[in-house]
Amino acid sequence: MISFRSYSHEPYVSEDAVKVRDFLIRINATELQAPRLLWGAWDWAVNHALRDQEHVHRIGMWEDDGRLVALATYELNLGEAILVVEKGYDALKPELVAYAVERLHSHGDLRLLLPDEDECLQLAALETGFRPTRQIERFAKVHVSRISKESLPHVFSYVSLADEWDWRQYNQVMWRGFDHDGNAPDDAATIAGRKKMLSSPAILPELIVAIASPEGKYVAHCGVWYRPGDRYSYVEPVVTDPTYRGKGFGKSVVYEAIIRSGKLGAEQAIVASDQMFYYSIGFVPFRTMTQWQLHN
Repeated sequence: MISFRSYSHEPYVSEDAVKVRDFLIRINATELQAPRLLWGAWDWAVNHALRDQEHVHRIGMWEDDGRLVALATYELNLGEAILVVEKGYDALKPELVAYAVERLHSHGDLRLLLPDEDECLQLAALETGFRPTRQIERFAKVHVSRISKESLPHVFSYVSLADEWDWRQYNQVMWRGFDHDGNAPDDAATIAGRKKMLSSPAILPELIVAIASPEGKYVAHCGVWYRPGDRYSYVEPVVTDPTYRGKGFGKSVVYEAIIRSGKLGAEQAIVASDQMFYYSIGFVPFRTMTQWQLHN
């Protein structure tokens, strides 16, 4: 019997967060039903420093005798909804769209991110007053067997969260890698926020990789999320300090992290991006989603 309930008020990694993760693992086990919300993307968002933790109770959950079968959620902030429905439960899709309109908007503004191949969700969105926009999200993949380890200049080295990880260097490369000027703020609260973002109990520390200079400066970073037994790994995030771009460090750190996941069983790596950087290092496009805007 299908029942609805709201996500709990508890922020970060809660029982409901784990239940959603398990749901995403299950529905993506044999084929990628929800490439925009793989379990790694969910875990990354759950602990993200920019996530709206105050309104997590607005996330909607539909259960069949206690088993989660559908989810209406936002990633970081209200105003953009992602709807995930297990195969066999298409009848729930209009209800999820209506719920998103009621509970996931931001001051009346709402965008849905819908898979381009899901005609059932598209029809439900059309009938509720949504229209597609020209904003497209594209996904790319690479087969692990098609990449090989990159050699680093002998004075540079790979480090990982499983090693002696330097949180201030991680904070700095993330700050610089996302094109902020100057040095990153390194107060205790900022560093604690960075630690929180990598605190998921499902993280494999050896897959959180950086390239360090001889002075210990992190010049590039790639995080890969993988669960042994899955066919795919998920790449998030990838950054390179602007001073070191164009020197192959970005490619090297991505390859290193993916190869490590391959040794644990991953056959493919997935990234939610259409940046030419990924295409230039062997990723190929394979899925698209479109933002739909609510027109009142």
